[in-house]
Formats: sequence, structure tokens, C-alpha cells
Amino acid sequence: MTNKPHNAATQASPQASATAPLAMWLVLLAAAGTFALTMGTRQTMGLFLSALNTSTALGIGSISLAFAFGQLWWGLTQPFAGAVADRIGTGRVILLGVALVALGTFITPYMTSTWGLIFAIGVLAAGGAGMAGPSVLMAATARLVPVHQRGLASGIVNAGGSFGQFVMAPIAISLTAAVGWTSAMQWLGVMVLLTLPAVWALKGNSNALAAQAAAASGQKALTAREAVAQALTTPSYRYLAVGFLVCGFHVAFLATHLPGVIAACGLPPEVGGWALAVIGLFNIVGSLGMGWAVGRWRMKSLLSLLYATRGVAVLVFLFAPKTPAVVMIFAAVMGVTFLSTVPPTVGLVAKMFGTANMAMLFGIVMLSHQIGGFLGAYLGGSVFQATGSYDWVWYIDIALAAGAALVNLPIREAPLARSTAPAAA
Repeated sequence: MTNKPHNAATQASPQASATAPLAMWLVLLAAAGTFALTMGTRQTMGLFLSALNTSTALGIGSISLAFAFGQLWWGLTQPFAGAVADRIGTGRVILLGVALVALGTFITPYMTSTWGLIFAIGVLAAGGAGMAGPSVLMAATARLVPVHQRGLASGIVNAGGSFGQFVMAPIAISLTAAVGWTSAMQWLGVMVLLTLPAVWALKGNSNALAAQAAAASGQKALTAREAVAQALTTPSYRYLAVGFLVCGFHVAFLATHLPGVIAACGLPPEVGGWALAVIGLFNIVGSLGMGWAVGRWRMKSLLSLLYATRGVAVLVFLFAPKTPAVVMIFAAVMGVTFLSTVPPTVGLVAKMFGTANMAMLFGIVMLSHQIGGFLGAYLGGSVFQATGSYDWVWYIDIALAAGAALVNLPIREAPLARSTAPAAA
């Protein structure tokens, strides 16, 4: 009697197991390239905060609200975009998302009110980036590559986002110097359209694959509502989401306010741009290393280590002299941990629930991440406007990092039991 694979996570990728090496690398290039341009564009917007404030005279707090809303909306779109991509196809969702990112970024310089900035940055650009974001891209990659290479594949896609930040920050600085901040931002929006060929490489959905896996294993295929209900009643999934909320706080605060932190230290603006670039560069190392480590150590332990490292790095930075060298070292350490939380988080979702509803379930975790992002972006501007310093935000950041390191430890790394169909007589 031939033994069958024991869970849907293994079964859910007959398409992936048949993927030729060349086709697999095409998939990874498409996903990583899309993430590079959407993430790179979003993560360099903090470089324009001062120019937007000078142009609109709205105040740092009001402009931070637009950035903060963008963090939240980016997260809110991902569960819904993931559910649609799971069922009607990844390519169509990415096409719409890329178009919205380009449009929102292009029209931002024309916005002169808080609500206008919220619409351009927070609704259009951030919503589009959510549609062409990690939940959709990671799920497509998991569907299209072999199971044993998912960890490395998610690390490569995640490194794409970091590479985008590394490349786009200097490009934004150079364009601003050459043509002014308004045209620079618009050129960034146009550059996002270079991702359109990825629509073809990543097309398809996981619905048919999930049905095949369920039929082969005798397990009941869950509807989207059943999958969400199962996930939300699973303690390990909730712990994972809480930890990822803290990750969002860290990432959004740094992406939005690190240039302001550096300016408040009396350092030239160029240091802020290069600090963002260094974060992106070293996150490539962290993402690839974490993708490799996912298959060798417990993912929950890796997450705890990353959050603890962030907290220690911030504590040391607070008491260190604020020189360009110290800033770059801090940026490098934070870069290694910046988005390297994604591969183990993706891996845990796939391990617990399989790939059938992965884009949607990882999208919910990303929503938690972006609630943290909203708080990080908004509190950074509000606290600075009220106190003239970012110190209290750093204190909160350290406390949250310690909490995230602890909350990941009780996670159980095992596939969930699923209801099965009656065995044939």
C-alpha cells in the first residue's frame, strides 16, 4: 500500500513540484522585483516628509497622520487582496496594485491638505502596495516553488524588498538634487510600472490546488470563513500576530522618522538617506540568512532572537554618541533584523495551515503588523511635535521588543488537525 503525504501543506503544491529550476527562478525574480519597487518606493517616502511640510505648512504631526494611515491601510488591504488572489488569480491583483501605487505616488506633490495626503499616500499608494505586497507575493511563491525550498524562496522575495529600499533611497536623493522633490517623487511613481511583467509570471491561484490536495488526503477543504475562524481560535496564530504588530511599530517608525531622528541629532540630511539605504542593504543579508535558517532551527526561536536583538540595539543607540559612523552601525544592525521576521512568520503560517488560504491568513497577520505600523508612524510625529524629542518613542520601542521576544516562545510549530472526510468502504 502506498503511503500518502500526511498534510495539505505538503500536498498543496503539485504545480510547485513540477516547476523547472529556470521557471522557479523566473517566479522568484518576478516576486522579488515587484516587492523591490513597491517596498522601495514606500520606504523612501520619509525622505520627502520635510519637503512636504515646507510645501504644505501642515505640520509634522498632520503629515505623519497621512503616513500612519498608509501603514494601516497597507495592512487592511492585504487579507482581502490575498483572499481574491487565492481565488481569481495573483496576476490581476498585482496589476491593479501596481497601477494604484504609481498613481498615488505621482499625484502626492499636488496634495495640499491632510485629507489630500491621506488619499494619495494612505489610500492609493499604500492600498496598491498592499495588493502587490508580501501576502500576495509570498503566497504565490509558496504555490509555485517546491515545498522544501519555501523558506529560502520567502527569504529571496523578502530580500527583494530590502534591495529596493537600498537602491531607491539613493535614487530619491539624487533625483531630488537634480530635478527637485516634486519631480523626484513622480519619477519614483513611474518607476513602479517596471513591475508589470511580473503579472504574467505570477498568474494563477491556489483554489484548484487546494481542492486536489483535499481530495488526495481525505481532508475537508476549508472555505475562507472557516479558515479565518480556525486561525483566530488558534493561540499560536494569535501570538504570532501580536509579535508581528511590534515588528510593524519598529519598521514604520524607522522608515518614516529615522531621517528626522538623524536631523535632530544635528547631522546632515544625506546621513538620513544613506541610513535608510544601509538598512535596506543589510536586510538583504538578514532576509537571505533567515530564509536559510528557517529550515534548520525553530522559527519561533528565530523570531524571539530577532526582537530581542532590536531592543538591545535601540538601547545601545540611545546612549551612544550620535556620529555618522554610529548611525550607520545602528542602521546595519537594525537592517539585519528589519524584515527578516517575514520568512519565519510566513513559514509558521504555512506550517500550521497549509497553502490553500495562505495569502489571506498571512494577510491578517500583516494587518496586525500594520496596526503597529500606524502607531509607530503616528506616535513618532506626535511625540516629537509635543516634546521636541524622539526619546519616549524609543523607550516604548524597547519595551515592545522585549514583549515580542517573549510572546513568540509559546508558539507550537505543528500542522493543525483538520476535519477529514469519511473513509471509503
